[in-house]
Amino acid sequence: MPASYAYLGPEGTFTEVALRTLPEAATRQLIPYVSVQSALDAVRAGEAEAAFVPIENSVEGGITTTLDALVAGTPLMIYREVLLSITFALLARPGTDLSDIKTVSAHPAAQPQVRNWLKANLPDAVWESAASNADAARLVQEGRYDAAFAGEFAAARYGLTALETGIHDAENAQTRFVLVGRPARPAAPTGADKTSVVLWQRDDHPGGLRDLLGEFATRGVNLMVLQSRPTGAGIGNYCFCIDAEGHITDRRMAEALMGLKRICREVRFLGSYPRAETSATDVPAPLPGTSDGEFVAASDWVARCQDGRF
Repeated sequence: MPASYAYLGPEGTFTEVALRTLPEAATRQLIPYVSVQSALDAVRAGEAEAAFVPIENSVEGGITTTLDALVAGTPLMIYREVLLSITFALLARPGTDLSDIKTVSAHPAAQPQVRNWLKANLPDAVWESAASNADAARLVQEGRYDAAFAGEFAAARYGLTALETGIHDAENAQTRFVLVGRPARPAAPTGADKTSVVLWQRDDHPGGLRDLLGEFATRGVNLMVLQSRPTGAGIGNYCFCIDAEGHITDRRMAEALMGLKRICREVRFLGSYPRAETSATDVPAPLPGTSDGEFVAASDWVARCQDGRF
């Protein structure tokens, strides 16, 4: 594998800023790609060791382009996650006044995070989506649009001026990014981990989703994200993207996944990896009856019963 990481570019994206917080990024060549799909495909093709892409934000939830790219195609696996606090700046060419702005651009995921500010300050401006916030800044530099919502740090890279800074509709807004590679053995558990899977039901029936969730609930596995995505097979056909607390080596998680494998048409394991900004001391103790020791004790009891040693 080449010692390189692909990321959603061009240079100057929030994705690049988040990627550079990883210590290993200093030892890799960082290569910008025009889309999440192309960055992930670079990993699938062996052109990059891993890809770093946004997957969720605290305002709108899952980044659907990333989820769909992980659901389809050759399986990939998540190895790390990073949380980044997000505020926007309104970037324009030097000499532009706020009253001159008729068109604004940014990544679609940025729109819900600046919608109220835009309505209050530029109510007549036309929104145009871009492949990334940095790409929107590049298009402003080229004269395609009047202004872009992007990180203030992108202004110098594209020769723009920040007309406004600190723009955000929601306080403490964050975006979650993930480092994605080809499938391999997950990292050892840390005690503060997350497991991601995609589930496809065998058929559509009453209580179907309850059956899936029950595999987690009866084993004391807490869900952090549950999002449905269309499969492309027609209206009403969905798969479920789930993030759950715990590691695949935890007995309760392993047994939940085994149960899902029995009842689902397909289960795609997307990885077990450390939770960002969380340590083992922050994770609540397992519910009574769901610790690894209690699973082992129950298994030993069954074995003794089978041997007539109860």
